[in-house]
Amino acid sequence: MDVRAVTADDRDQWQGLWDGYQRFYGHPDRPQDFFDTAFARLTSGEANDFQGFVADDGGRLIGLTHYVFHPNLWRPGGVCYLQDLFTLPEARGKGIGRALIEAVSTAAKARGAQSLYWLTAEDNYAGRMLYDRLATRTPFIKYQRDF
Repeated sequence: MDVRAVTADDRDQWQGLWDGYQRFYGHPDRPQDFFDTAFARLTSGEANDFQGFVADDGGRLIGLTHYVFHPNLWRPGGVCYLQDLFTLPEARGKGIGRALIEAVSTAAKARGAQSLYWLTAEDNYAGRMLYDRLATRTPFIKYQRDF
């Protein structure tokens, strides 16, 4: 298994993975333009837009992660937000999630970011078991307003 940056050639397999992630979090049936816009951003090459890695198992994509760098007043070097992490159900428990997080961590350090952070659902127990081994859980609670 190889963890590498998302490329234009990954389009179809990436969409299948990201659709699986969307369904995992209760968002089935996203319109095609949702996927088109996201993939265009991931492959734009813009340093301040989203970037991504995929886990490639001999030409078959089995996992993905998306991340973005942003400024932070408390950390002058900025921070990195890991927004999405997903592996195929049959690939879970094999170190793919860890490898994807480590790839983002390496990219964040190379960019000079001073921290890497992510959020997860409270009931994502399997994911949280991994996250508890890789990072410190903070006491913050997320509030959100949708517009």
